[in-house]
Amino acid sequence: MSLRKKPLPVLQPGAHHEEPPPAPEDGGEPSTESTERTVLRVGGMDCASCAATVERRVGRLPGVRRAVVNFAAGRLDAEHAPGLDPAQIEQAVESAGYGVIRAQRAETASLWRTPRVLSMLGAALLLLAAFGLDLSDLAWPPAVAVYLTAVLVGGVPIFRAALSALRSRHLDMNVLMSVAVVGAAGIGAWGEAALVVVLFAAGNALQSYAVDRTRGAVRALVQLAPEEVTVSREGVERAVAAGEVRVGDRVVVRPGERLAVDGEVEEGESAVDEAPITGESVPVEKVPGDPVFSGSLNGSGGLVVRAAREAEDSTLQKISRSVDEAQASKAPAEQFVDRFSRVYTPLVVGLAAVLAVVPPILGGDFGTWFYRALALLIIACPCSLVISTPVTMVSGIGAASRRGVLVKGGAALEASGGIRTLVFDKTGTLTEGRPVLVRTAVLDGISEEEALRLAGALERFSEHPLAHAMLTAAGGLDLPPVEGFRAIAGRGAEGVVLGRRYLVGSPRLFAERGISLEGAGTVLAEVERAGETPVVLGDERGAVAVFGLADSLRPDAASAVRALREAGVERLVMLTGDAEAPARRVAAELGIEHRAGLLPEEKTAAVRELAAEHGPVGMVGDGINDAPALAAASASFAMGAAGTGVALETADVALVKDDLAGLARAVRLSRSAGRVVRQNILASILVKGVFVLLAPLGLVTLPLAVLADMGTSIGVTLNGLRLFGRSGDE
Repeated sequence: MSLRKKPLPVLQPGAHHEEPPPAPEDGGEPSTESTERTVLRVGGMDCASCAATVERRVGRLPGVRRAVVNFAAGRLDAEHAPGLDPAQIEQAVESAGYGVIRAQRAETASLWRTPRVLSMLGAALLLLAAFGLDLSDLAWPPAVAVYLTAVLVGGVPIFRAALSALRSRHLDMNVLMSVAVVGAAGIGAWGEAALVVVLFAAGNALQSYAVDRTRGAVRALVQLAPEEVTVSREGVERAVAAGEVRVGDRVVVRPGERLAVDGEVEEGESAVDEAPITGESVPVEKVPGDPVFSGSLNGSGGLVVRAAREAEDSTLQKISRSVDEAQASKAPAEQFVDRFSRVYTPLVVGLAAVLAVVPPILGGDFGTWFYRALALLIIACPCSLVISTPVTMVSGIGAASRRGVLVKGGAALEASGGIRTLVFDKTGTLTEGRPVLVRTAVLDGISEEEALRLAGALERFSEHPLAHAMLTAAGGLDLPPVEGFRAIAGRGAEGVVLGRRYLVGSPRLFAERGISLEGAGTVLAEVERAGETPVVLGDERGAVAVFGLADSLRPDAASAVRALREAGVERLVMLTGDAEAPARRVAAELGIEHRAGLLPEEKTAAVRELAAEHGPVGMVGDGINDAPALAAASASFAMGAAGTGVALETADVALVKDDLAGLARAVRLSRSAGRVVRQNILASILVKGVFVLLAPLGLVTLPLAVLADMGTSIGVTLNGLRLFGRSGDE
């Protein structure tokens, strides 16, 4: 089966439908294995069991090959044969008792206005009234009638969902709860039957509200960009829809407005709040020539921005699509929970059946053992266990995205938190990727400033990167004029400065001219040992000064290395194709290991070797040149995703901002998510295990079983939501 993956819209107005692959060029029939994909937003799900029911109902449609519902994201992702009408999938969702959200920008209804909450409140009031009748001198039947009414008012949504689950041949929480309620009523425990309904409905409402906070925080990304902007065309300003902005358009951004497109400031100066995009906490001053991103909030100054991308290709949309796609994937921990649940639920349901039948056959009281079986039946649903991982993963992904770290799914989040070794590319990752002057040694009695003035004057007319580095170092100095300038390709330059002919360039240039550099031998040896590139300034008599140039460290490299060690990354290794000397210099400055002179395939082999020796390995690169090594790593990180879509396609984790500090932030958030997942799974299993043991002993009432089940579900949900408050810097 082949699946063409394409970027998905952030919030689809109903269904998103991918076209099948094109027919072969030879005119043959397209592959029967081709797959289309439909994505829906599903509303009305308030428990993990609901998601499983929708999965089963859609999965039974002819032509559907795979259906996955992410309850935490409220998203259905269906892969199906070409030609299946998405309307059929929508009908299947609705027949399961749930809705399809078609609004482009869905508004979240108030918790107190949802049907389930209204029915729960009505049932709770009736339950209180029934309790009052119980305490009065009125006859018993009126109280029974009120209890029954409470069960019907609060239980209708539960019973409807249970019938839908049974039609889908799925034993979910609604089915188990319905059996428990009907069973309790059957043995005359009307008060407990009504209390079970109210407690279950209340628990579902609170859980649904908590999960919707997760969905809403991620969904809010798309609402950052305005729907309408002001465009200046041919000197005339007019309002247009953001989707109509084209590359090259001049977009007018007034104070306090949000940017709708990525671009470059053409006019104006202002402080721009980029926190939703890059995670930068302080507004960034923007002047003409600076890049700006969609979703950023303009400050007090007016800007004219030249659009660099269309709205649908903006950084904000890339972030939103990445997060949206990420929610559909399952982490290994989530897959383990799914497998465990498939065994746990039938096992406990079978135990409940045995408990209801065997002791009465052996002479036990039927009512007593049937009641204990009902309590055990409530414990059989693994709701808290099933929801423990996806809510945490979506929270972690959402928290990371708000801080400029894009994590491509739960598996990537889990893998990032497990790395013990992190491998870096050198050029452009740990270093600036351009040479700078790091050493000046004068040999002829002149000052360093004078040497820089002479070298800068000669390099002023050269286009070589080393010449640019020399000219930058001489910036601010008064450069004398040059006569008879001549560039020598690949070697350097020469000319007359202040009445004297000088040469500036590599030692080879002087060797070719027969000029001895014996007096500079010691300095040149030091430059070579340090891994620097030598540039010699001299005349026909010999060297006047020697400069050492090197690819400088990024300003944040040292602090990023410290932060990664503090985050628990035990081993940091730089892999580079550069020569040994410059690689050793960079590694020594940062205090990390290094391997130099590596070809791309040798980098890949090194990553695999480190993984075999030390466990999971992370790789940091640019997402393009290091693709093989990134693919070989357990978790791959790409920097500067705001500038290229390739990073999002290549790496497991992409840093929107070209900022090494984001690496430690990503690792910390991933490890926090891993800890929360383990806490949730352990808590769920312990609570379930204790109540499975206590229920047969008669130590668990039906309301207590509901409180234990729903309380654990709410607890793990709220624990997962704590990740939204994590900055990744603590």
